[in-house]
Amino acid sequence: MQLRIDSPEQMAELGARLAMKVRAGDLIALNGELGAGKTTMTRGLGERLGVRGAVTSPTFVLARTHERLDSGPPLVHVDAYRLGGPAELDDLDIDFDASIVVVEWAAGMLDGVTEDWLEISIERPTGAASPREAFSGAASPGVEGDELVEPRIVTITGHGARWLDLKLD
Repeated sequence: MQLRIDSPEQMAELGARLAMKVRAGDLIALNGELGAGKTTMTRGLGERLGVRGAVTSPTFVLARTHERLDSGPPLVHVDAYRLGGPAELDDLDIDFDASIVVVEWAAGMLDGVTEDWLEISIERPTGAASPREAFSGAASPGVEGDELVEPRIVTITGHGARWLDLKLD
């Protein structure tokens, strides 16, 4: 499935729509360049799940667990950028079966972790804006408002039987 996402709000809404489909044991692999919208999507997912605490870019931690305000499974947000491979992901001792796990920079990290996962790749156009400015709409000298917001192409691929019939209505 391929989607065009035109704003940070739409990216967060995509995460919120995914939240309606996930359950304990689900693994979501997010891939895309810096500033593509990976954390924005995860933030929307967390908000719809009703997690405790702000979902932020996991820059200073490798994994952060967000407990739910209800009795649902926690959201575990992982930054695999600094990990050397699947063995180091395993070393984080994440309870994959009892959690909803989102792994940013997941390419090559999921070998042997599970048979079923949802892979989401976000492509952003390259242009004059810096990666962070391009999706946030942050102002630069001589540029006003949302002129820097560039569309993303999001490709969602289900791996395994769990994701065969994914629809994001």
